[in-house]
Amino acid sequence: MHDAPQPRDAEGQPHPQARPESTTAPGPAGPRPSAVAQRGSADRPAERTPPPAGGGAVGRLTSTVDRLRRELTRAQEQADGRALVELAKGILVERLGVSPAEAGRQLDTLADQSTLSVLELAADLVNQASHDRIAELAREFVVSAGEPSVGVRLRSAETGALGASDVQAVAQSVLEHAVRPLGAQAVAIWAANSDQSLTLAGSAGFADEEALRWRHVPPGVPVPARRALTERAFAAYESMAASGLPSIGQREFGGGRLAVPAGSGGRITGVLEVCWSGRMPAQSQSLHRQFEALAELCATALEAHPATGGGGSGVDPQTADLLELVHGLQDPCLVMHPDLDPAGRARDYLIRHVNPSFEDFAGRPRSAIVGARLLEAYPLAAEPGGLFEKIEYVLATGESFRSPGMNLSALVDGVPLTTRASVSVSRHGTSAVVIWRTEDGAARVASLLQHAQRLGRIGGFEENLRTGEIAWNDTLFDLHGLPPNAEPIPLEHLPAHAHPDDEHTIGRFLRTLLHHQRPASTAFRLQRADGIARHIRVVAEPVLGADARITAVRGAYQDVSAQHWTEVALAATRDQLAHTEQQAAERNRLALQLQHAIMPPSRGPLDLHDLRVAVRYRPAEKDHLVGGDWYDALALPTGQVLLCVGDVAGHGIEAATGMVALRNALRGLAATGAGPGQLLGWLNTVTHHLTDNVTATTICALYDPRTRALRWARAGHLPPVLLRDGRATELPTVAGILLGAIDQADYEEGEIRLRAGDTLMMYTDGLIERRDRSLEESLADLLTTVGATAGTADGLTELERRLDHLLRYSSSDTDDDTCLIGITVC
Repeated sequence: MHDAPQPRDAEGQPHPQARPESTTAPGPAGPRPSAVAQRGSADRPAERTPPPAGGGAVGRLTSTVDRLRRELTRAQEQADGRALVELAKGILVERLGVSPAEAGRQLDTLADQSTLSVLELAADLVNQASHDRIAELAREFVVSAGEPSVGVRLRSAETGALGASDVQAVAQSVLEHAVRPLGAQAVAIWAANSDQSLTLAGSAGFADEEALRWRHVPPGVPVPARRALTERAFAAYESMAASGLPSIGQREFGGGRLAVPAGSGGRITGVLEVCWSGRMPAQSQSLHRQFEALAELCATALEAHPATGGGGSGVDPQTADLLELVHGLQDPCLVMHPDLDPAGRARDYLIRHVNPSFEDFAGRPRSAIVGARLLEAYPLAAEPGGLFEKIEYVLATGESFRSPGMNLSALVDGVPLTTRASVSVSRHGTSAVVIWRTEDGAARVASLLQHAQRLGRIGGFEENLRTGEIAWNDTLFDLHGLPPNAEPIPLEHLPAHAHPDDEHTIGRFLRTLLHHQRPASTAFRLQRADGIARHIRVVAEPVLGADARITAVRGAYQDVSAQHWTEVALAATRDQLAHTEQQAAERNRLALQLQHAIMPPSRGPLDLHDLRVAVRYRPAEKDHLVGGDWYDALALPTGQVLLCVGDVAGHGIEAATGMVALRNALRGLAATGAGPGQLLGWLNTVTHHLTDNVTATTICALYDPRTRALRWARAGHLPPVLLRDGRATELPTVAGILLGAIDQADYEEGEIRLRAGDTLMMYTDGLIERRDRSLEESLADLLTTVGATAGTADGLTELERRLDHLLRYSSSDTDDDTCLIGITVC
């Protein structure tokens, strides 16, 4: 550590009463003095007055920094192109014997006549005047492809390399001009050492920590660059992640990788390594020649700037040791270098490195901090007594600074964020090491705030009503469809940017907020300049001064367009659902009316010859489950009696209409005198061909009063139950498939002779179905219930009492409808 020089006054003379907090003239390890050095003396004016605290100063400082950064970026992008154009002007000066100004005009004229850009024409002129590999490759590519872009890229990379001060700048030029257009994301230039080790002489596209970690590769480590050196040929990998080889950037760029030996005169001096995050371009002869030309540029740079083992990011060995030290710290740490003006004074401090534990208390990623200047990343550090002054003092005096509680401030989307932290600043060579530990978790809170604003599409604002100054965050500019450098819209101008129908709504909002000085909120339609309309909700509150008068307004806008259209869609869906429910209720009502018109729920006994027939129908518990159960008892012209019961699959109007069709069809078919098996065969054909996807089960029986013979057939239906002499039994099961399943089907018949006093029960499955037991168990329960005594009831026949008893004590637990027909032989 160097001794700090003695402080001097504004005329350069030693100050007689230098105070410890004063900043002094530069020593061997520190920057030159600034106004902070003179603040200990009240009789001399300060050489540098820090920007005043407050929103105005911060706003001007921030806008100035943003403008300078944009200008610097444009200047860097144009620098290499201008160098190439200047080379072309020099060629025209030599060939045409004109002045440089005339050469520039000639170059513009030739570019207009050839329909090329000035940069492309300049590259073409340099290629014609040169006889190197780049010129040869460019001419070959132009002949084959008709495009001069390769020449432009390679010449731009060459001019950037020629003007570079180190291999690091060469790597940056190669990446930006030559390989990034090919989809590459990073470049490494390795220097081959005599002990077979490799030194990272320059890199671009990698994080500083990654470049530092790979600054030296010992002999024997199988990296792609070593393979290119050993084989003296291209080493290409389709997927670096799949290769299993270690190399720089293998986590960030695990795609294609190409290592090209770099040398001249038959001597290999290094390797150019190009990295892709995805697939690299298909290798061709033209592409190989381009990479060979780039490798020659790298070899030239390695000869002009021999590697010193510093590590490819312009890091000297002393700084490398410092970085290794800070990387082991558990607290967030920044390493800064002074950015000197022409007079040698520190105008800012460049944040060169941050350690792995660094976490920005404003919630920004580390990549947004590394490489930025202190006043760009933390503009409020320029406030009096802020971090800028502390670093300036430490670098000038060498005296470390420590504070157990210091306010750190940053701008989050234009809104100041302040946190309390313990801060330590120390000098190491020409670098300043800043360590802080926040006390309130502000970094995490700021990160959560930013993500919440992004996900919720919320933009915050603050408007000073006295000065007219307006602060918007980035989200709010995006909501209004404005560029970040546009002028924010004052609240009083808000009606002009809203839908005309919302003008009165916004007027009430502004009166509540500004006149009545109460918090207010409203929703309106924002008409953006690009023609897009957004549904916005704004909420704001007044800020009152010491005199109880409103001084400012702060609040937030939220884009609720998605919510609005969701509510519109839900309203339309509700309307459609209500209409559908109304239609369904109407259809069910019609189905129920149709069913009751044909089959009343209860019907008195019907005498057909020597048979007494009674019917019970129990509809489904829910109106929308109107089923297709049906029955019929009819005396035929042949003297026989038709007895049938059936069940159409499904519910609703379709089941009811299907039931009517089958019932009427069977009545018509029965008049032919055919047997029950033949009747069901015909009815199956009718069901299969003349209805829409209807299936049904049924029992069809014909009773002959003269012989008391009962013939029956079944189509997938449950068998009838016969009650004789107090004992209930099932009739024998005869084969028969349900109606409508196939085109043609045969149905077996069964026959039994009935006796006086016999009772026959025919029913649908709604009488016995249960979810918790098998069909056989349910049938056994039915036989027991049928054989039980039905009791007595006034006005009802024994048959009716038995039917009511069955319905009352049936074991069914489903919501299906039930049809039950009882026949007693008198």
